[in-house]
Amino acid sequence: MGVSVRRAIESDRDVLRRLWEEFSAGGPPPPWVEDAARKAWRDIDDSVDQGLAFLFENGGQAVGFAFGLERSRRVVELTDVYVRPEVRKTGVATALIRAFVAAARDHGADVMTVTTGVRNEAARALYEGIGFRAESLNLVAKIEALERGLERMEGPRSHGSIHVQTDDLSAVERGVREFVPRLPGRSRGSVIVPPRNGWTSVYDELCDREPEMRRRLARELSSRMGAVVFALGIEEGVLVRYLLFDRGQVVDEYLSVPEHRGPLPPGDVIGLAANARVLARLTGADPGRIREAAPTARSPSELPPAADLVAGLADAIGLEGGRHGYEAALERPNAVKISRL
Repeated sequence: MGVSVRRAIESDRDVLRRLWEEFSAGGPPPPWVEDAARKAWRDIDDSVDQGLAFLFENGGQAVGFAFGLERSRRVVELTDVYVRPEVRKTGVATALIRAFVAAARDHGADVMTVTTGVRNEAARALYEGIGFRAESLNLVAKIEALERGLERMEGPRSHGSIHVQTDDLSAVERGVREFVPRLPGRSRGSVIVPPRNGWTSVYDELCDREPEMRRRLARELSSRMGAVVFALGIEEGVLVRYLLFDRGQVVDEYLSVPEHRGPLPPGDVIGLAANARVLARLTGADPGRIREAAPTARSPSELPPAADLVAGLADAIGLEGGRHGYEAALERPNAVKISRL
């Protein structure tokens, strides 16, 4: 006996089911696909009835299948193709699809669809190689991830401030004017507020949108001026982060919910708690007040609102203007305002 492709008939249903079980044994179906086996049995039965199921036989032994369904008068869907590992890359899949395409034509269809996983590179290469093109994209997410995303979208947006331990307003302004235009993302403007309690404050539109840019600007100002710099802000509407720099080096970092974006090694979780001694030594704040103002938790719901945490930290360190970001800083009458529109 040689090799051949033939249309599956009523008596082949069990063979198709056994091959499908081999096909599905490669891994469990994704969590959004329920009752995959029951659906497959129904599709097999319907495809046999419609004459849209095919077997590839080698020496009388079925080694692959292709089946699908008529979705409308003009559209046929190729739902499943499987070839046993030992005969892959020998033209079996192409032969099965060729037979299926001919059957689709006989049904009067002029459009054929197929669905495959984004990471199934072999299947995508095969389908694209014979002429399929991407028409739509199915997006999948866990409910928990969507809830976090909606919380970010609907909650207050990110904002923050940078505070340089200096009275030299002109030096801070020069640093902001020179460095901010180099940051990716195009800042619409910056505000520098004259010294209050020994701190000159910086606010920037891009740094509100992209907290990583706040980190970069704070590091640059600290390095350029050889100064202590404290960056404080709200991220994603629910997280509070501060960064303390000394001469361009991070000497302390706090994040209110260290594992909000995913699990971290225990050492990293500990490292994202406030170091009250370091902060007190460099800012003159009371260590006890810092510990009280900088709690951590496993979820934002276990903490006070982010705005309250920021206010508490600003008060503990003696920062005026530590509670808001760029938009509110624009209202300061004595501030240096840099527009980049």
